[in-house]
Amino acid sequence: MLLELARWLQGFARFFALFDYLTMRAILGALTALAFSLWWGPSVIARLAKLKGGQPIRTDGPQSHFAKAGTPTMGGMLILLSLGASTLLWADLRNRYVWIVLAVLVAFGLIGWLDDWIKIVKRDPNGLKSRHKYALQSLFGLLAALVLFYTQDAASNTTLYLPLLKNVAIPMGAMFIVLAYFWIVGFSNAVNLTDGLDGLAIMPTVMVAAGLGIFAYASGNSVFSQYLQIPAVPGAGELAIVCAAIAGAGLGFLWFNTYPAMVFMGDIGALALGAALGTIAVIVRQEAILVVMGGIFVIETLSVMIQVASFKLTGKRVFRMAPIHHHFELKGWPEPRVIVRFWIISFILVLVSLATLKVR
Repeated sequence: MLLELARWLQGFARFFALFDYLTMRAILGALTALAFSLWWGPSVIARLAKLKGGQPIRTDGPQSHFAKAGTPTMGGMLILLSLGASTLLWADLRNRYVWIVLAVLVAFGLIGWLDDWIKIVKRDPNGLKSRHKYALQSLFGLLAALVLFYTQDAASNTTLYLPLLKNVAIPMGAMFIVLAYFWIVGFSNAVNLTDGLDGLAIMPTVMVAAGLGIFAYASGNSVFSQYLQIPAVPGAGELAIVCAAIAGAGLGFLWFNTYPAMVFMGDIGALALGAALGTIAVIVRQEAILVVMGGIFVIETLSVMIQVASFKLTGKRVFRMAPIHHHFELKGWPEPRVIVRFWIISFILVLVSLATLKVR
């Protein structure tokens, strides 16, 4: 929106040509989303508090969590509003990738909103039934995968690339739909599983979004993509602004979500952000990199799968409680220690992923 205005104003002052630069708009997108989040945060939290319903607390979890009962949830609404507004202001709205990611954010956000609404307003701690939630996720995830497949304009857009192996390129064909579906739905659920402690999910999300933004910028630039020997995806550079907006909005949300949290993200934020990260990784052809960058999300998900499989097969639990962050709490780690250590691990994984840009 503002890009078009800036281009028109260039006829009057060359200063406005500055907004043609993707890096400048990405920085402004992050700052704008951060400002919106800090500005709207108090009023959004106040409105959520009026619902008089907080995030349900598991009775089998750490006793320290019982004090959190009644803390407003659905705070992810603040993230989505802030990053959506910032993206609409600074991104090139003629870019189809921008609209695909925004559509995924809205679709999965609606699923999360319905789940949170049932928990809070209907006073049903179970929320949306798992099979119904997964069916809706599958529907929207498959639609996004189909749109990406049928609107692709080059064979490289549906080719699987692996980090460190510059000569490996696996044509996926129609299997691209399956891959995209699993990445979108899988990371949606992975971020949701990680969102169990104050600030635990949002900071890794911010770091992964920032990392993916760098990959998006490089993939969308023909010179950088050729030099770094990564897939060239014309138009993907605009996703750097979406990633920057996610990072900015996430940092603004962390202002209120840091320990002890004033508000929880809820499914409305976790499901949407995870699906968006999966979609962006698929577009810029960095699915494998997302597994490394989002290693915290992957580990949390695997811990649940291992726990369930072990209990069903042997009747024994591998962890004291799953997801794994609760395991460390029950081992005696204070909540802030678990959170910060997971942040540090996530930071390291993002740096390792970025290092693969040169190690090819």
